[in-house]
Amino acid sequence: MNTTSDFLGHPKGLFVCFATEMWERFSYYGMRALLILYLTKHWEFSDTTSYLIYGAYTSLVYIMPVFGGMLADQILGSKKAVTYGAILLVAGHLGMTVESNQQIFYLSLALIVSGVGFLKPNISTMVGALYEEGDPRRDSGFTIFYMGINIGAFTATLLCGYLGETVGWAYGFGAAGIGMLLGLIIFLWGQKYLEGLAEPPSEKYRENIYLVSKYKTSDSTKVILNIGTYEQWAYISGIFMVLVTWFLVQNSQLVGQLLGGFGAIFIGAWLLYALFKCAREERDKLIVVGILILFSLIFWALFEQAGSSLNILTDRGVNRVIFGWEVPASMFQSLNAGFIFTIAPLFALLWIALAKRGMEPSTPIKFSVGIVLVGLGFLALVFGMNTSEGLQTGVLWIVLIYLLHTLGELCLSPVGLSSVTKLSPQRIVGFMMGMWFFASAAGNYVAGLIAKATAGDVDPVMILAEKIYPQVMSPGPQIDFTISQKNGFMDVYTDVGLIAIGCGIFLALITPILKKLMHGSS
Repeated sequence: MNTTSDFLGHPKGLFVCFATEMWERFSYYGMRALLILYLTKHWEFSDTTSYLIYGAYTSLVYIMPVFGGMLADQILGSKKAVTYGAILLVAGHLGMTVESNQQIFYLSLALIVSGVGFLKPNISTMVGALYEEGDPRRDSGFTIFYMGINIGAFTATLLCGYLGETVGWAYGFGAAGIGMLLGLIIFLWGQKYLEGLAEPPSEKYRENIYLVSKYKTSDSTKVILNIGTYEQWAYISGIFMVLVTWFLVQNSQLVGQLLGGFGAIFIGAWLLYALFKCAREERDKLIVVGILILFSLIFWALFEQAGSSLNILTDRGVNRVIFGWEVPASMFQSLNAGFIFTIAPLFALLWIALAKRGMEPSTPIKFSVGIVLVGLGFLALVFGMNTSEGLQTGVLWIVLIYLLHTLGELCLSPVGLSSVTKLSPQRIVGFMMGMWFFASAAGNYVAGLIAKATAGDVDPVMILAEKIYPQVMSPGPQIDFTISQKNGFMDVYTDVGLIAIGCGIFLALITPILKKLMHGSS
């Protein structure tokens, strides 16, 4: 990389990717902060239905990057895929500003999911392509890039959350859309700094696809029909992704069935490969990867309550008045990104200091601590709900759960992807990465089921009727907070908190076995 094209010691293209990803995350987290409130207050869905839609949406956000990444790897290249994804995202976020048509709302969710599918996996690939192999600036470059994610998430939940809840839903969603539009403009403007990087992997994208038909005539004529280039069909595949997602977000139970089916396939393929295609050391490491991925699913299922049940609880059951101003519930989701800003550097220093003394925890122990912390977060909140006078819980308990969950995330998330790439045999590392993201998708869907449990038991006949006649049968916005609802939250949060702590302790107990199976890769 030519240093004359550098800025602050890094390729200028890094800051193009930084700004693009920052605005993409701004749009995603700004919209996510409002989504569950929009479902319950604007569309007046029941909590149960809203949680299922939310869980289906967030799980699909993790599934679609698998397909977007494949199209980029085989045909489009990262740069074209990111551009296409950004266009879909702009369309989706702007569609969210239309408050009068439910199908436009579902279509907008589908556009956002598919846009993330094309943009998210490929923008990171572009950052990696900016640095030559062995470039010592690579790690700090990715650190700068990931700061963009947290800046986007932090500012979005504050601005979009405030606008959406106090001015109007369309203003909050519109702000998210404008953010993504800015990201697209910056990315298109900055193409000159990405010249020659992340281009299509071959000339295949230019090639035409032909349908050849032969029929018997006196001269054996062939009819050759040109149906377009591979690039054009890659874009058409993106439209197909939108249509499939449009259908799935309206049929959330089908998403669960698909996740279950594909999960069984993933687990079967992982076990068969580990048992019959690997040498002993490779097999041992692959077993450890599979176990860590399973525990990551448990973590994300609990951590992702932030956008669903925890958001609803904050809105209805928390005294949010600070210095005389009632803070909109969605703005509290900025706490996670804010804590990451302040705490992540301290964690980095902590791991370095412990490593120098030979005391750095192994990867399974970090996972264990992360899961225990997410469980402690729920139990701390339950304690606060029990000790608070009346129905409303003190706001400091919400701050505490976000703090503990962020600490857990910093223990588990940074080492997760690293452990997959480090422990998996190189020839199937792509498959295991797919398994990691699939577990994240499954975790988000399970998060929706956990959130649904906080809503209490609902008559299945009413759920079916609401699905068929949503505007007629929906019980309406459940804005009144009762002692029964408070007890429902406390019961579920107590259960999941204890289960999380139990899982974390179990993982810690089997860590000596896992370390032995890792053969020194810890």
